[in-house]
Amino acid sequence: MNDVKIGEVHVKTVLTKSNLPIAGYSVNPYVGCTHACKYCYASFMKRFTGHDEPWGAFLDVKYWDKIKNPQRYDGQTMIVGSVTDGYNPQEEAFCRTRAFLEEMQGSKINLIITTKSDLVVRDIDLIGTFPSPLVSWSVNTLDEAFKDDMDNAVSIERRIAAMKTCRAAGIRTACFISPIFPGITDVFAIVERIRDFCDYIWLENLNLRGSFKADIMRYIKEKYPGLLPLYRQIYNGNDLTYWRALDEGVADYAEKNGFLYVIDEEPFLRDPTGKPVIINYFYHSKIKQTAKAGRK
Repeated sequence: MNDVKIGEVHVKTVLTKSNLPIAGYSVNPYVGCTHACKYCYASFMKRFTGHDEPWGAFLDVKYWDKIKNPQRYDGQTMIVGSVTDGYNPQEEAFCRTRAFLEEMQGSKINLIITTKSDLVVRDIDLIGTFPSPLVSWSVNTLDEAFKDDMDNAVSIERRIAAMKTCRAAGIRTACFISPIFPGITDVFAIVERIRDFCDYIWLENLNLRGSFKADIMRYIKEKYPGLLPLYRQIYNGNDLTYWRALDEGVADYAEKNGFLYVIDEEPFLRDPTGKPVIINYFYHSKIKQTAKAGRK
């Protein structure tokens, strides 16, 4: 994206106490994200940035006071990229995510990195110094045309290649199948594609409660008109039938393939069988309760 407005901000620290259930700290080396995902929940951040540009058309590079005594964070879980992608294309030049990794050297944090990029491979030398790090790539389709409609990130094939490279380097990997677009995202095809070099498979459904609901519904009407009744059923009628059926289908798939299938577990959970762990992070609490009750 050539028309991105680049700025810089100076902050006291890049470490933010997190409300996420999976991490004690969030690390976001940038404000905004030039991947410009049309479904991005983090777009709500725009109202706090002072930017008039569309989401994806601006990026503020963060500079912070150097982290002192990183060992005091030993045992803490830190997630890089909760409301940005630490490996957006501009990271290649500004290296702010790499700066964070360098400053945390010598610590024993539980490091999680979430990205849509293969640039993360550049930092394998640093990532591998942390105890049991985890890198996750968002992959919600194998269709590059649909991917191009949804975001400006690198191709799905480049993400999968990066996953294989990190796994070969001894770094744990996760495939975040999110958001799952009903009738478009083929969960099982994605799992089959990455199962041999992926430790965790995280599932999350498309949530259209955000401001982008109208845009996504318009896109479905234009590109996938046959799916419009299903989307109206789910997102206007609050019908959970699709998600319950998918939950049951994934549970059956996991059982047949010897995978562990759990609901909302800690992402550092280890599967003693050595096969992937499928973790269901579906948004709707009713699905979580139903799934838990059915597998007690």
